Amino acid sequence: MELSESVQRGLQSLADLSVFDQSGFQVLVDASFRSLLSSHADPGVLDQPEFKRIDQILLKQSHTAATTFILEAVKQNADKSTISSCLEELTFSAERIEIFYSAYQKHKKELGRLLASIGRRAPQINDVSWRLQYHTKNGQVDKVNEPFYSISLNAEVTLKSSLVPCFQDLVGKLKDAAKSVEKASQM
Repeated sequence: MELSESVQRGLQSLADLSVFDQSGFQVLVDASFRSLLSSHADPGVLDQPEFKRIDQILLKQSHTAATTFILEAVKQNADKSTISSCLEELTFSAERIEIFYSAYQKHKKELGRLLASIGRRAPQINDVSWRLQYHTKNGQVDKVNEPFYSISLNAEVTLKSSLVPCFQDLVGKLKDAAKSVEKASQM
């Protein structure tokens, strides 16, 4: 699993026993999963008594790194060996890896459904409209004599429909536009 430097730094801070004691680590892991699964943002997710002695910037960086790692693991459907090897590289102890993995297993399906609901498809193209104009002159030059056309794509985000018919229709309309431009340039 490839992680950015900032995520790696945040996870290394999370692994550091001098920054997060065992109970603080457990609470942060739970808070990370809870903040991902919550339907509304909870501004007090990091207002826990276990976090009072931790620098707030470091706490937020660690929380962000943990949530990023969780989402990446769910997105890649990571197994225990993948998660363990990645966290071991970041100096996590075996006990902390086990705590993290048990929380991951507990919430993996629900997070997977949440990510799937977001979708990966491009917006569905519903309509294409185009306009052909022939420019004979503009503000700087008296004689331009070139065709100009604009294309507008009207799209709607849908998760379950196929885009192939829409693109076939788009290609047909673009061919019509190209023919019209060709005819206009021959005049």
